[in-house]
Amino acid sequence: MKEHQIIAEEQLRELMGEPIHPLVVAKRSPLLTPSIKKYIELSPFAALATHLPDGSSDISPRGDPPGWVYIRDEKTLILPERPGNKNFDSLINIINQPKISLLFMIPDVLETVRINGSAIISTDPELLALFPINGKLPELCIVVTIEEALGHCSKAYRRSKLWEDDYKSKGKAPSLAELMSDHLNLDQGMSQELNEGIENDTKERMY
Repeated sequence: MKEHQIIAEEQLRELMGEPIHPLVVAKRSPLLTPSIKKYIELSPFAALATHLPDGSSDISPRGDPPGWVYIRDEKTLILPERPGNKNFDSLINIINQPKISLLFMIPDVLETVRINGSAIISTDPELLALFPINGKLPELCIVVTIEEALGHCSKAYRRSKLWEDDYKSKGKAPSLAELMSDHLNLDQGMSQELNEGIENDTKERMY
């Protein structure tokens, strides 16, 4: 295995080559451009990547109706923290290591927007008031300072046919309860109880 491992950028470049065009490197903007702002405004979903000082990483889905991310200025995004499982992996990581990344997606759109930067967790009432849904406000929000903002090409979406019908699971994908039951070696009764608990939590604690 080790004899086939790439361990240096020089090895990688020798095998795979240089960026296909200077614009591929130059596309990284230190702030939000008008088109990136528009993309984020239309996006209902983002994946949030966080890290710990020891190098371990985590990625978590985030989402609300389009417009859920508040764009304060060209360098700042604010995201509401909606109810979850209270494990707080992303938030604890941000406290310990503020570097984050975001990948924004729009259904049926083949391009994505990537954001790299740093984040803090805030309880500022003025910020929380920006995110009412069903008469409820979040208890926390994530304030992101942008270091890089860029668009990403459509090849992965085209290869995977992500937004097409070809690979829709049609109910075949395992549920969260099934995924957890396999890991925890739960019997059928406990698995069913877990599934009911997850469904009830989803209904009662969406916001």
